[in-house]
Amino acid sequence: MRSGRAHIDDFGVHYREDPLEGVIGISSDYGKRFIIERVSPSDQILYQTERYHTKSFEYEITIPEEGDYVLVLKFSEVYFNAPGQKVFDVALNDKVVIKHLDIFSLVGHGVAHDEYVPFRVQNSMLYLKSFSIHFNGKLKVRFIHIGIDNPKVNALYVLRGTVEDVPRLNDADISVEKRSDSIETVIEEVDHFSDDTLESSEKYASGPKLQDPYAQQDQSQYLLPFLVILACFFPILYCLCQM
Repeated sequence: MRSGRAHIDDFGVHYREDPLEGVIGISSDYGKRFIIERVSPSDQILYQTERYHTKSFEYEITIPEEGDYVLVLKFSEVYFNAPGQKVFDVALNDKVVIKHLDIFSLVGHGVAHDEYVPFRVQNSMLYLKSFSIHFNGKLKVRFIHIGIDNPKVNALYVLRGTVEDVPRLNDADISVEKRSDSIETVIEEVDHFSDDTLESSEKYASGPKLQDPYAQQDQSQYLLPFLVILACFFPILYCLCQM
């Protein structure tokens, strides 16, 4: 499923329309302002639209059969330009499987990022990497608000198989500048966030307002051409009068 309408990606994965539309959270297409790196033109929409919420929210997915599965979560950071500005947790059936996810710190701004969570369903049990819990056939994917802006997701799906079966993003498409920025920058703790950091379709500009290039010029320079003309005019007039 994805935020927005149904979609079939380049690998044949079917994404159904967002079941939370009109139910909880906010859908946003703010990312359409950017071309997302690591993604083909036909799959840009998967990372340009998202659902976020000012509180925690979750999706419920039915897993009808036993077997090995992978939860694939798709993200891109299109609003913030520094690490530590949007951080949240992800849980499966109330067990945290991704802690302190900071998309910008991993790949930078405007770059696709996927997270993989392998799990197994067997004998009414859900087996994850380090623990197992009773399972009733419903996988609850929860995006947990931890006080550093809002949790979000662009798209997600469950694949029957292992991590090796998941189609991968193209690492070669990440610019060197963005990769180095995300690796070298130290993430600082953020204890709170302001309402000013929330997404807004009206809160962006193409750049700072430019100063008038003529405002700082000396006004006397505009008089110079006129003085030159007057200096030439009087000698000519005198000569004409002597004729």
